[in-house]
Amino acid sequence: MKLPFFFSFLGILSGGMQAQQSAAVDFTHLQANVKIDPFKKAVSGDVVYTFDILEATDSIFIDAQKMHFSEVFLNNAPAEFGTDGKKFWLTGSFTLARDQQLRLKYRATPGQTMYFINKTALGETPDFQVWTQGQGRYTSHWLPSFDNPAEKLEFDLSVIYPSGETVIANGELQKTEILNDSLTQWRFDMDRPMSSYLVAIAAGDYEKEIRFSKNGIPLELYYPAGMENKVEPTYRHSEFFMNYFEEKIGVAYPWEIYKQIPVQDFLYAGMENTGATIFSDLFLVDSTGYQDQNYVNVNAHELAHQWFGNLVTAASPEHHWLQEGFSTYYALLAEKEIFGEDYYYRKLFKTAEELKQLSDQGKGMALVSKNANSLTYYQKGAWALHILQQLIGDEAFDAGVRNYLEKYKFGTATTEDLLVEMEATSGMDLSVFEKNWLRQSAFQGTEALESLKKSPFIQKYLELAAAKPLPISEKRELLEEALSFPINDYLGQEAVLQLALESPATVTDLYKKAFSSGNIYTRQAIAFSLQQIPQQLKSQYETLLNDESYLTQESALYNLWMNFPEDRLKYLNQLEGVEGFNSKNIRTLWLALSLATPEVSAESKKKFITELESYTAPHQKFQVRENAFGYLYQLNAFSSETIYNLMEAARHHNYRFREFSKQLLKTLVDNGQLSAEEQDTIQKKLDEK
Repeated sequence: MKLPFFFSFLGILSGGMQAQQSAAVDFTHLQANVKIDPFKKAVSGDVVYTFDILEATDSIFIDAQKMHFSEVFLNNAPAEFGTDGKKFWLTGSFTLARDQQLRLKYRATPGQTMYFINKTALGETPDFQVWTQGQGRYTSHWLPSFDNPAEKLEFDLSVIYPSGETVIANGELQKTEILNDSLTQWRFDMDRPMSSYLVAIAAGDYEKEIRFSKNGIPLELYYPAGMENKVEPTYRHSEFFMNYFEEKIGVAYPWEIYKQIPVQDFLYAGMENTGATIFSDLFLVDSTGYQDQNYVNVNAHELAHQWFGNLVTAASPEHHWLQEGFSTYYALLAEKEIFGEDYYYRKLFKTAEELKQLSDQGKGMALVSKNANSLTYYQKGAWALHILQQLIGDEAFDAGVRNYLEKYKFGTATTEDLLVEMEATSGMDLSVFEKNWLRQSAFQGTEALESLKKSPFIQKYLELAAAKPLPISEKRELLEEALSFPINDYLGQEAVLQLALESPATVTDLYKKAFSSGNIYTRQAIAFSLQQIPQQLKSQYETLLNDESYLTQESALYNLWMNFPEDRLKYLNQLEGVEGFNSKNIRTLWLALSLATPEVSAESKKKFITELESYTAPHQKFQVRENAFGYLYQLNAFSSETIYNLMEAARHHNYRFREFSKQLLKTLVDNGQLSAEEQDTIQKKLDEK
């Protein structure tokens, strides 16, 4: 139904009225009773807002994307309203008043922000996992709310969901109630305000482990049923991070409880919803996977956001670094306590290289900027804070951060607000720092290098790296030292990477020294860089298949299979049954290599191709599907079913996987690997907007 012209006109204006509303109308509380239907991929709700009118105004609006409203009551009286598919609004003469109530009944079929993941194969009864992702996609797609993060209110959610599953949301769980044979209601309570983009719901077949911080904060650690063996390595150091941040920041954790929930096919690594971080289940790891791809950094980063971003939110986009830069830096400080100073300075060194390269290409960006890239907000932001802490000293820095958080808690702040607090605690004029590190697009490489050189490890690393162009005769002693016990993870890796530039026959003794070091990361560097394996190193290289590292095993299996055809069955037998990460990186490689091994029987190959094809199905994790699609392409083994699955993948909600699938479809068409009918069908899919 078309809206009257008056309402349509208001819809055009509503985007420009956002700042006006935040001054005139203050929403303070939302009680939402939300029903999620995963089978229909739909949501409906009955929500009650409490708000104050601070200034006379002629309109009140709420962000609501493609929602249908059936009932609207203002202070218990039916109210006329308008909506344009993006916003909901009331118009009239609204005068100063407190504790006004607005009740809405709505329904929506979210095209984004709330995701419905079917974890079962076609033809089976669906088993859904549902999760939300508000930042960058906006909560207003499933809950009438506020896209402007400056509008903060207390959210209390009640969620109705099919019985037998676990529902998780912000705040403390107050009650669960079985409504009927098929539905259960979960009631959650928050007692402090937050921005709408931090509202979250996750539901699925979960179990949890509860731990407590030193100050008694409950830590609810969720995991899919049956994955108990991954709880400890996945959530290792969780209590430490909470204890460390409370002590280092000097401000108590600002929420009642902290939950962490892994979900399938997440858009990013993690998201810091208030008191309820959602993260990619790719980080669910066992003790072997922990060595390569652990949750530690994401864990620390998202927890730090509970202060930097959730407690105090950037007032506008150009101050976004106050959230990401702080969380990146404090995560790095926490990791330094676990992994040591060498780890800390190594990460700073690597990000400085990236920032300097970008800057030298003329692509550097100012930290205080509306449209900076992630490298700038996260890594340049962390570097600015590292430099600031060294400039004003630990005591003044910690006091400034503490005062900043206390002054602007449950509100918003700007870069200028932070600098005022830092100047007050340090007694220093920070205008030069602001100019060079916050407002300057170029990365301050010289100052960064001088800071890095304070680390003895970095001095050794730079000395070793400087030897890279030298002939082996001039740097052999230096490489021997780097590979001597006790070996440093990073110096050992650098030494091995330099060995890869030489003929293996001339450095066999050094390779053997690296193999015998027992250092898992030095040995991993061999697996990655030594792809043409000399006969004299074959036996040592074969030991890499036994390393406690899925990345090492994966690379070693492939390289050994390629180099020694006569022993392919032996290598395959050694890793048979090993899946690797949640992406099944080793299993999918193993299947592909088995299918390409002449000695494997035809009967076995029939089973293996069926298994590999099954990993392309829509209910599989997208990382598993991507691996399977890639190997099927290399084997030239696509079937009609896997082509169909690839076309479905080209519309997946995860951008990276969607683009991978589209490009692979295009490649198949360009290479003429499909029938004319298949090409026509695929081309139509590729042309879809």
